[in-house]
Amino acid sequence: MSSFDPSNHLASLREVVLNLLFPARCVSCGKEGGWLCPTCSQQISFYEMPWPSFADPFEPLEQVRSAAHLSGALRKAIHEFKYRGLRALASPLGQVLYRGWEKDPWPVDALVPVPLHPRRERARGYNQSALLARELAARTGLQMVDQALVRTVNTAPQVGLSAIERAENVHQAFTCPSNSLNGRRVLLIDDVLTTGATMRACASALLQAGALSVWGLTLAHE
Repeated sequence: MSSFDPSNHLASLREVVLNLLFPARCVSCGKEGGWLCPTCSQQISFYEMPWPSFADPFEPLEQVRSAAHLSGALRKAIHEFKYRGLRALASPLGQVLYRGWEKDPWPVDALVPVPLHPRRERARGYNQSALLARELAARTGLQMVDQALVRTVNTAPQVGLSAIERAENVHQAFTCPSNSLNGRRVLLIDDVLTTGATMRACASALLQAGALSVWGLTLAHE
């Protein structure tokens, strides 16, 4: 279960101070007033029902879907959020994720972010998937269960790998050291879905640890 993290608290205070000194500007168009302005937000291309099959086969997941296309303002926002340390984007991106969720909620009772390896998380300063899961938990009332799923192998980045290479890269890279998800229906949260290899590897670890079922939701599909 999530606990108070002083480093996250200090980072949030730092963001408040920086926002006062340097007003937020939209990462897409540069307009002052927010990190993702209403105009650019309206240009995000959301997926609609019936949902396309992104990861085939889904097994061992029940189903996987993404909120929107990875393009335009959303692509820029995810890049800034993930690689440029712009944690303040967690809130507007969390709203994008929620829009993808609310159209067709699944029967889940726990949110679990796809974890980073501890070394990579220390280097980045946060896990972007955990921030997204926290935002979704706040909007849905579902419980976020952090650190129940652990990445034990510091895998190479998935970017540039083929589907087969991606699956091999994350094979047995995750484990669940506790039984906190035993008998629970889990919704995995990540930022971008490409082949689904990472989510399938996570789902395998969760099911082996006793999860009843696993679903997957991401911000965008590449």
